Amino acid sequence: MLPQQFKREHMAQVLEGWRAAAAQVARPVAFMEVCGTHTVAAWRSGLHSLMPVTVTLLSGPGCPVCVTSQGDIDGMVELAGRSGVTFCSYGDMLRVPGKKGSLEQARSAGADVRVVYSALDAVGLAARQPRRQVVFAAVGFETTAPASAVAIQEAQRQGLTNFSVLVSHKRIVPAMLAISSGASPGGSSGGPSGGGGGGLAQVGIDGFLCPGHVAVIVGAKAFAPVVEECGLPCVVAGFEPLQMAQGLARLTELVRDKSPVVENLYPQAVTEEGNARALELMDEVFCPAPARWRALGAIADSGLGLRREYQDFDAAARFGLHPEEAPEPVGCRCGDVIMGRCRPVDCAMFGGACTPVHPIGPCMVSSEGSCQAWFKYGEGLH
Repeated sequence: MLPQQFKREHMAQVLEGWRAAAAQVARPVAFMEVCGTHTVAAWRSGLHSLMPVTVTLLSGPGCPVCVTSQGDIDGMVELAGRSGVTFCSYGDMLRVPGKKGSLEQARSAGADVRVVYSALDAVGLAARQPRRQVVFAAVGFETTAPASAVAIQEAQRQGLTNFSVLVSHKRIVPAMLAISSGASPGGSSGGPSGGGGGGLAQVGIDGFLCPGHVAVIVGAKAFAPVVEECGLPCVVAGFEPLQMAQGLARLTELVRDKSPVVENLYPQAVTEEGNARALELMDEVFCPAPARWRALGAIADSGLGLRREYQDFDAAARFGLHPEEAPEPVGCRCGDVIMGRCRPVDCAMFGGACTPVHPIGPCMVSSEGSCQAWFKYGEGLH
């Protein structure tokens, strides 16, 4: 049997079993994925159109660009505009608008803003330009935090006094717990057909499709608190349509069986314990710290701060930066979208005032953002 034919037949079997399990649950169910790659993969593959009619997949705060608070974006833009500063960032961050423009606009106005592909690129730039202060925007979940840790240690090893890091790393499990604490299993008012806007209690979640990339680092057992404290099942899955369908089908079965557990359906990449060396690196350089999230606000221990021995590399302290919280752009519902309170098309700006060419909010900027994914692949799901 050809591989593609095997995949089609296997998918048909998974969908048949999934529909049977959904039919045995006496109510609609909603699951949330908290990974930008899952967001894009689900829309690009048409998975939403294949799901049982009683199952909804919500997009959660899984895109690191999208969850970065407006205040932190404003801080990046302000710092990039300082004299003598070379500001380094991953590409998606450049077009996220703040109240005083974006990094891209700051670069157009003369700021030295560079796109880098790794944190070590910024370290190399600092070594080559000793007369400039090189700042790296450390954004992302546990997936990118180990690379930031390596860069900071390398800068310390080289004795670079002109390199610093503006830390905006996030930890996904505290955010899942914050969402789960207000979630209402079985409630559908916050699903894609809902209008959205109030508190977390409006988000009806019955379980999580856990992020595969983050799980590679932290391990499957890291999601146990969501089960233990909130009673919601968690399934780790890969990114192929078949893998995601299997994960969502298993979540449906766990809801049917009233069995909230953590299951790892991505064993080829994810272990129970995670990547020991990556976790060690993060622990050497960072410690849990409070962080501000778009839509979620401040969450204790949901971010990473520099340990005392690496405080000299803290850009916020070096430049006296004190970012203040700022509201989202008027009319933008990005916060509601990443909380699963509404669909991108429920925002009045979607596809009109807000497009990938002229984005208003980060969900349309990021290649992993829900709005951009829906704009590209969501035709027919309106």
